[in-house]
Amino acid sequence: MKRFDNRTVIVTGGARGMGASHARGFVAEGANVVIADVLEQEGRTLADELGDHAIFSRLDVTSDRDWAATVAAAEEAFGPVSVLVNNAGIVRFGTIAETEPAAWRQVIDINLTGSYLGIRAVVSSMRKAGGGAIVSTASAAGLIGSNFHAYSASKGGMIALSRSIATTYAAQNIRSNVICPGFIDTPMVAEISSSPRLLQAYLDSTPLHRAGKPLDIAYMALYLASDEAAFVTGGVFCC
Repeated sequence: MKRFDNRTVIVTGGARGMGASHARGFVAEGANVVIADVLEQEGRTLADELGDHAIFSRLDVTSDRDWAATVAAAEEAFGPVSVLVNNAGIVRFGTIAETEPAAWRQVIDINLTGSYLGIRAVVSSMRKAGGGAIVSTASAAGLIGSNFHAYSASKGGMIALSRSIATTYAAQNIRSNVICPGFIDTPMVAEISSSPRLLQAYLDSTPLHRAGKPLDIAYMALYLASDEAAFVTGGVFCC
């Protein structure tokens, strides 16, 4: 038996980067995975790569209609949802003074409101499954702050949301934990990676003095979603 045999998993932002690594990891552990993303070509290509245990669903996380359709597609293809990985997110670089209101709203809508809508959409499906696990991706920036103010605010909100969900839904056997990655080598941080000076500054501030890999975070997500973490909820995990 693998850890997620016959369980249905939704991974948002699943087409590339950390999301794609999560999707591969869950399928390798026996799960049926819904790769949910706005990146249709990349998402469908990954679903084809993963075979019968994966489907793609186009999901704009800010749309409650898209969320309803994605959960329905998951249930129709594989059965009730047991795991939600709130991974979709964007970053906009800049301080408050450098951030236009439209950019601020976009970051909050995708990073925070999108996760709220996802949790709201899957709770009834998790009840059908007899319980479930929600794993959300925040950031170290949500704990210690950064000069990317909209991003930090959205991720700080994600931490508070995840912990609140943990206390509210524990009696329904629904767990909620949040991962706070540091600097992870993904397409989202390409602007930093392309600047030797900026990249070195980030690596110097990282205890292990290297960028994390998407698989590093996937291993944590797999643990938190598994029965091995059955007594773990409301946690905030830095990596």
